[in-house]
Amino acid sequence: MAHDRKPGEKVVFVGDSRVRLKTERLKQPDYSAYPGKSEAFIPNFLLKEWMVGVVVLVGILALVMSEPAPLGYPADPTNTAFIPMPDWYFLFLYQFLKYPYTSDHYVVFGTVLVPGLAFLGLMLVPFLDLSPERRFYRRPVTSALMIVTLLAMGYLTYTSWHHYKEELKEKNIIPEDVKREEELRAAKGAGKAAPSPSAGAAKKVAMVAPDDPGAAVFKKATCVACHGGELKGMPSSGIPALLGIGDTLSKDDILGIIKNGKGNMPAQYKDNIGKGLTDADIDKLANWLSMQKSK
Repeated sequence: MAHDRKPGEKVVFVGDSRVRLKTERLKQPDYSAYPGKSEAFIPNFLLKEWMVGVVVLVGILALVMSEPAPLGYPADPTNTAFIPMPDWYFLFLYQFLKYPYTSDHYVVFGTVLVPGLAFLGLMLVPFLDLSPERRFYRRPVTSALMIVTLLAMGYLTYTSWHHYKEELKEKNIIPEDVKREEELRAAKGAGKAAPSPSAGAAKKVAMVAPDDPGAAVFKKATCVACHGGELKGMPSSGIPALLGIGDTLSKDDILGIIKNGKGNMPAQYKDNIGKGLTDADIDKLANWLSMQKSK
C-alpha cells in the first residue's frame, strides 16, 4: 500500500507474486490418446457401471412382469418325495455344498469361508490390481481368476441341474409347478375354473363301515403302511387316498390291483399271503375297499 496517500488516490493491494492464480478447472486427461489405458475410476468408470446396472435391472424387471412366477402346491411337510431346489443363481453353491469337503463337519468351510473369500477378493480387486491396462491378456492374474471362477460356476450350475433332472426321472416325480401348470391348462382348455389346491382338502370323505371284518384285515395288510389307517394316503407323494375309491373301482378291480399292481405300486398279493392272510381275507379286504364311497 502506498504511503502518504494523497486525497483521491487509488489504493491497490498486491498479492504474493509467488502464488499463481488458477482461473480454469483441472481437466481430466483424454485417455483416448493412450490406447489400452484406463480412465478415472471415480466418477467416470463408476458412473458407466451404474448406468449399465440400471439397464440390466430394467430388463430383469420387464421379464418378471411379462411371465408369471411358477407356483407349486401349498407346502406339505409330510411330502417326503419333494426335492427342494434353490433359485438358478444359487445352484452352483447348492452343488458345491454337496461335496464331502464342504459339508457335514466342513459345512462352515463351504458356507462361510469360501464365499467370504470370494466376496472379499472381489471387493479388493480395484485396490490390488492397479494396472492401467484394459486388455485382459495384459492382466493375466485378474483375467485368470475371472475365467476360472466363471468356468467353475458354470460347471457347478450345470451339474446341479443335471443331477436334479436325473433324480426326478429315477423317482418318476413330476415337479409341482409343472403339474399345477398342466392342471391349469387342462382346466382352461375345458372352459372350467382353475382348480384350487385346497379345494380337495375342503371336501371330507368319511370312512364307510369301520367295523366291517374287511377293516380288521386292512390293518394287518401291507396297504396300511402307505395308505395309512385312515385311508388318507399321501397324494403329494403320489400315494392316492382310498377314501371314496369305491366310486371308481369295483371289488374285482381292487382284487386285480392287489394281485397285479398298478402304476408305481407293485403287486401285493404274495406279500400279504406271506404276512399270514388268506384268500378269504383278501376277498374281504377288496369287498370293504369297494364299499368306500363318497356318497
